[in-house]
Amino acid sequence: MAETWTIWDAELGYSTTSLLQAGGEQASRTEHDGAEPIWGISRVGPDGTARMHIIPHSTWEWRCAEYGIDPDDTTTLLDIVLHEPWIPSPNDAMARFQPGAAEVLRDTHGLPTCWTPGVSDVDRLAAHRVRIEAVKTHRVRMVAEDRQVRQDVMAYVGINAVAPEDPLEPVKALTRLDPARVEARRLAVAWYRDNQQIPIVPSYQAKPPATWMGRKPWGVASG
Repeated sequence: MAETWTIWDAELGYSTTSLLQAGGEQASRTEHDGAEPIWGISRVGPDGTARMHIIPHSTWEWRCAEYGIDPDDTTTLLDIVLHEPWIPSPNDAMARFQPGAAEVLRDTHGLPTCWTPGVSDVDRLAAHRVRIEAVKTHRVRMVAEDRQVRQDVMAYVGINAVAPEDPLEPVKALTRLDPARVEARRLAVAWYRDNQQIPIVPSYQAKPPATWMGRKPWGVASG
């Protein structure tokens, strides 16, 4: 029987950045500026303990690259990423002693992963959705906390704001994925995955990291 965890809020933050120095002075060089968007999703377990799930923006890009998910399908991306922490590793001997983990391992045994060569994106995504559904059946299911409950708690602690109907609305409204970044990650995943089976000959479509094959052997000028 899966536990029910409730989602309360989603808040946007960002990674370490050198853009602004101490005191707000503008940095002279910004080549190493970070500020990657990072989502913090507040969730409460059945024991009443509040926890924060930290999700870097790049996580959405990687899942699109690994499973061929439409970059605009935020609903699928959220459903997968929110439940993935409870997918047990088949190599973890102790996982079988965790509530529901043995059932998840049984229901998903033999399914392909994003690293299985020779499998289509459609089949990889279908297999991963089976893992997520097994988690929601046997371990943890994420649901939105009742809006009025969230609104009452905000009023109690003095937060003058209106709770959205969907606590994940900020993620769905603000998340936009760059197709070039998604494609770059797809190329990286494909190279590492396919190279496990046989040595891959680099080509315009298949290339190692930081490699430009080119249509012709042009020289590369740096500047």
